[in-house]
This record gives sequence, C-alpha cells and structure tokens, in this order.
Amino acid sequence: MIEPANPERMLALSYASEQSRSALAAVLALDDTLGQILRTTREPLVGQMRLTWWHEALVALDMAPPPAQPVLQALAAEVLPRGISGATLAGMIDGWEVLLDPDPLTRPGLEAYAAARGGGLFAVAGQILGATARDPLAAAGAGWALADLARHARDAAARLPAEMAATALADATRQRWSRAARALGALAHIARMDLSLPSGVSPPVGAPRRVARLAWHRFTGR
Repeated sequence: MIEPANPERMLALSYASEQSRSALAAVLALDDTLGQILRTTREPLVGQMRLTWWHEALVALDMAPPPAQPVLQALAAEVLPRGISGATLAGMIDGWEVLLDPDPLTRPGLEAYAAARGGGLFAVAGQILGATARDPLAAAGAGWALADLARHARDAAARLPAEMAATALADATRQRWSRAARALGALAHIARMDLSLPSGVSPPVGAPRRVARLAWHRFTGR
C-alpha cells in the first residue's frame, strides 16, 4: 500500500476496512500526484502536457498492464479489479485542468473543478468502500477539493473557494455517515477543521481536539 505522509490522513484511512484500505490509498495517491503537477509547473502548456500524459496513462490501464510507475501499478492492482475503469479515474483530471486557466477562477469554474476532482474522487472512493446512497459524497468531495484549493491559494484568490467549501462541508459533516464510508467523512471533517484556521497557519496535525473530533466521527458517523 502507498502510505500517506500526513498522520491525519493515515488515521482517516484506518477507518476503512482492511480490504479497502490499499485501494483508497491508491486513489488518494493519484490525487496527490496530480496536485504536485500543478504545484511544480509554472507554464500552463507544460502543465497541460503533463496532465495529458496522466490522462492517457490512466485510460491505457483499461487495455494494457501498467508501466513501471508506482501509482499506476497500485491503481491497476487495487482499484481496477473493483470494477472501476481507468477512464473513470482519468475523469478527475478534468478538475485539475480548470486550474491551468490563467484568468481568475469564477464560481462556475470552481464548481466544475470541485465536481470533477473532489466529487469524482469521492464517488470512486465511495464505490471502493461500499458507501450508501445516504452518504453525502458529492458535497463532501466538492468541499474537500475547494478547501484544499483555498488553503494553497493567495488571500484574495482563496476567498471564494473558501466560502464555497464552508457551505459544502457544513452540509456534508452534519450528516450521519455509514460505517463503511467514515474514512471519507473523516477527510471532510479534516478539511473543515483546516478551513477554520487563519491564513498561513499550518494544520496542527495530531492536536488532541482534532484527534478527538475524528474519533467521535469514527464511532458515531457524525
């Protein structure tokens, strides 16, 4: 299994069943990899080329064995056998491509980004975990993606995604999550706690109140 570096994400992953944990970790590793492309690429054209490579590589998983790339190998081994296609995984790239636009992001653009990146990831993860129809996957995924964007954006650019994230996460975290999907509920709670921090302040990973909040969610679904 690809191990996440963030201890709180490791805690959230521990809420998933042992049979689903590696597949969920692989999907999150894909998201981390795509995010790293955006963080390390200054030229939109270069970023587009790198994202296109990943799109083609993911689609190709449906037709051929993966190349010697750890994330692709983990997806092929853990995710595709669960009936999730490489083409479905490639759909998440549509969200990242929105961020390549040099113009300021509008609400429709942010909605498209959140739905493709976060909504797509949480939909796939929900299928992996056996989520129920009552689990607020779309709201949680959108809010999670928008909160992450807001945390990495400059103050002025962060305002709108932060407002949109707060609304989506408030809706997602007031619901009672099924036991199977509580790993995703935990990610939504982590994103909401991060969103409440002042700009420029790193999340206090491992803080007792945060750990206690996640433990409460694990046992109650709230």
